[in-house]
Amino acid sequence: MTEPMMEGAPLIAPSTTDHPLYEPVVEACKTVYDPEIPVNIYDLGLIYTIDINDVNEVRVTMTLTAPGCPVAGEMPGWVADAIEPLPGVKQVDVEMTFQPQWGMDMMSDEARLELGFM
Repeated sequence: MTEPMMEGAPLIAPSTTDHPLYEPVVEACKTVYDPEIPVNIYDLGLIYTIDINDVNEVRVTMTLTAPGCPVAGEMPGWVADAIEPLPGVKQVDVEMTFQPQWGMDMMSDEARLELGFM
């Protein structure tokens, strides 16, 4: 049973942006590409949350452009494999979600430009 959403609670949990590992984790995520789209998954907006605790365990919540994506089973492993070698990272957990559903409005300006939407 899923927990009911609290009114006013964000659909996407905030990332731990003030952690020293945050930027290296973002850069690692930018090395992972959806094989069907020539833009990295971070700029596509597929990475919803990067949560890093005080013992450097990284939890990534991500989505896919579509639930039927052919690499759905592989992509979380690709993300974990990109982050795990970073110095200081103790553990990586990648969770897939489809709430909220991904939309083109989640892409960065760079991704929109690369794909010809700007």
